Amino acid sequence: MFSRLLNRGNGGVNKNITSGLLLRRTTTTTTRLSYINNSPTLSIRSFCSKSTTITSDEKLDLSGYTTDRIRNFSIIAHIDHGKTTLSTKLLSLTGTLPKSIYGSGEDSLVQKEKSEERREQYLDKLQVEKERGITVKAQTCTMKYRNKEDGKDYLLNLIDTPGHVDFSYEVSRSLMACQGALLVVDAVQGVQAQTMANYYLALDSGLEVIPVINKIDLPTADVERVKQELKDAFGFHPDDAVLVSAKTGVGITDILPAVIDRIPPPQEPTKSPKVPFKALLFDSWFDRFRGVICLIKVVDGKVKKGDSIVSAGNKQTYEVFDVGIMHPEQRPAPSLFTGQVGYITPGMKTSKEARVGDTFYMKDFPVEPLPGFQPAKQMVFAGIYPVDSLDYTQLRESFEKLMLTDSSISMTNETSVALGMGFRCGFLGLLHMDVVLQRLEQEYGQVVIATPPTVPYRCLLTDGKEILISNPAGYPSAEHLSKTFEPMVTGHVTLPTEYFGAVVKLCMDSRGILTNQETLEGNRTRITFNFPLGEIVTDFYDNLKRISSGYASLDYEDNGYQESDVAKVRVLLNGEEVDSLSAIVHKSNAQRYSRSLVKRLRKVIDRQMFQVNIQAMVGSDVQARETISAMRKDVTAKCYGGDITRRRKLLDKQKEGKKRMKQMGCVELSQEGFLKLMKSTNDDD
Repeated sequence: MFSRLLNRGNGGVNKNITSGLLLRRTTTTTTRLSYINNSPTLSIRSFCSKSTTITSDEKLDLSGYTTDRIRNFSIIAHIDHGKTTLSTKLLSLTGTLPKSIYGSGEDSLVQKEKSEERREQYLDKLQVEKERGITVKAQTCTMKYRNKEDGKDYLLNLIDTPGHVDFSYEVSRSLMACQGALLVVDAVQGVQAQTMANYYLALDSGLEVIPVINKIDLPTADVERVKQELKDAFGFHPDDAVLVSAKTGVGITDILPAVIDRIPPPQEPTKSPKVPFKALLFDSWFDRFRGVICLIKVVDGKVKKGDSIVSAGNKQTYEVFDVGIMHPEQRPAPSLFTGQVGYITPGMKTSKEARVGDTFYMKDFPVEPLPGFQPAKQMVFAGIYPVDSLDYTQLRESFEKLMLTDSSISMTNETSVALGMGFRCGFLGLLHMDVVLQRLEQEYGQVVIATPPTVPYRCLLTDGKEILISNPAGYPSAEHLSKTFEPMVTGHVTLPTEYFGAVVKLCMDSRGILTNQETLEGNRTRITFNFPLGEIVTDFYDNLKRISSGYASLDYEDNGYQESDVAKVRVLLNGEEVDSLSAIVHKSNAQRYSRSLVKRLRKVIDRQMFQVNIQAMVGSDVQARETISAMRKDVTAKCYGGDITRRRKLLDKQKEGKKRMKQMGCVELSQEGFLKLMKSTNDDD
């Protein structure tokens, strides 16, 4: 009997297990035969991931949750204000996470013993999130909750969002699936730059915002000051704020009743039972066993397994193979109904078919498409190349799968003489770019070379045409160029007053123009600058944190384009231009940048049998130059005395040979050298 139970076919599903569990073999599963009270017992342990489904045969029935008993809300905040820890507490409170591991939600994390099975930031699922301690991907989870005030069961859909400015597009997409938001504010730091940015994103989306003051257990917490800041900045009444400590569990039980009472349901219940199905696709990811999985918000009607649905974007028809909710992992349900948030598996053949913001509707029952999302505006561009040119196809496929979970990335083909075939990719910021490269390596095993980040410039040509340049190699020559416009941003820096002088100097050195200054409670100041985007996408944020001991925060928003005096710095190796090393810089910084670049190049280029000249030029003017001397054989070693003319003859012959070699030789910057150059950007010795 047990041998039959243990015999699991490849990729099959074991339906003979009497425990009532349906296991889909999407990850490693081990089966153990043990004895309890002298009776054989079969135990199964599965190592779950986001794509794993472990559910009971008795599926969730969501038909009883009418729209008046559904609440969809996001948790938004500045970075490190405790969003994900608070989310984990709410999952524990509702029993969505096992209480034997996570407690009741009201327990203090300080008193609980550490466990390998417990993750304090449960919804931070990516490896990059766990390593960096930040949220980069919005995560959805559905909770069941019984409200003590009216005794009714509610279905609460929570979306935990990132806090960094580079992932604001992820926040805006999440808010489109909600009717309300919890605005979490640190009781020590108070209102920060991204607090304000996220609040206005929620306000523009028409959401009901509930302020939550977190970390009230800290000795330096100043709740009354933060209440006053919320009133001054957003107009909240002091009694509107919910006071909690996600770490100790204080006040956690007050949050969900406030959500039910103050956040409106998705929409009023309809009297017609035959409303056509309409859903918004707001997220997706790739599962290697089931293909593309789409996260949707059902706007009208219902969808169930076996339905034929149509994408309004590409007009293709798909059969729904699976339907369910995130509870907290994927859990199948018979159907999804109006107002509910869940996932469907439509059997898409390629990852390109899932377009975030698309509308799904039932076959033969077309509907008017939903507005969808504004396309992301990439602010930073870089060339991405495989270390081995043979991995180009794999890198492209990896990028396409990654773009399923992050639609804010743009990608076009690009070719470099030094690096071969690759891609010109657009990102929302420097941290966003860094996270994407780390995810490529960790999730898809792709090690890549990234060129220095650039920003898009608008160029007005002499013939009246206007072009957008995101690759410095394509910057037009001076005779064809009339004007150049560089992107500008409005930056808001919140900082302790004691660091005011150093921060203002940093902003002025980055060609910033001070436009506003205001004094806040708690000896803090908020200053507003207009910056060229190209000045802050490199190391500005790191320098800001360094000179303010980590206390200053930065938020910035697009402020159009402004005419600027910039130039293209070209790099020549023995007169041959290396396009992948070109850069667009302000003319006031051209010489300093050129000197730094050629010094670093001198260290990574190998010596040749001939002299190598490294030049950095703007137009026809040489801004900086370094020379790598030739390796020379001692041709006079066999001369033991004799006339000096014999020695000179040998040296002149060698010199002529090297001159011919220089004319015929080719200096190549290897991929290894290019990689060393990128890693030594701060080495100016």
